[in-house]
Amino acid sequence: MDLSNLQPAYGSNQKKTRIGRGAGSGKGGTSTRGHKGAKSRSGYSRKIGFEGGQMPLQRRLPKFGFKNINRVEYKPLNIGDLEALAAARNLEKIGIEELRAAGLINKKQLVKILGNGELTRALAVEANAFSASAEQAIIAKGGSINKI
Repeated sequence: MDLSNLQPAYGSNQKKTRIGRGAGSGKGGTSTRGHKGAKSRSGYSRKIGFEGGQMPLQRRLPKFGFKNINRVEYKPLNIGDLEALAAARNLEKIGIEELRAAGLINKKQLVKILGNGELTRALAVEANAFSASAEQAIIAKGGSINKI
């Protein structure tokens, strides 16, 4: 067997049913669409969530929750991440620019430092917000914090 004598398995290829080609075909007349109604007509497309006229699920269920328009979203970074960055780049001061250069945050993101991880050196850290445990950990190692 080689590429020149390959052929599909018997019965796997069938001709497409040609509808609307006369009564003798068995698929003429209504062309398998039944009689009348929106689904029999050209251009029909069912709306998303349509349940045949029954009240759709998204309208039967109650609304809940709300979005706080005043919410400030921070990118969380642990002091363990700062320790790794300081060790890799031999830094004493870590600010927003250093975090951007390392690819840890994007241009418009605000940063909150969290207390997970361990510091082994004194760091001067500059960020938008700090958790209480992160502040304690940084100050305990002789570092300083600066809230922007």
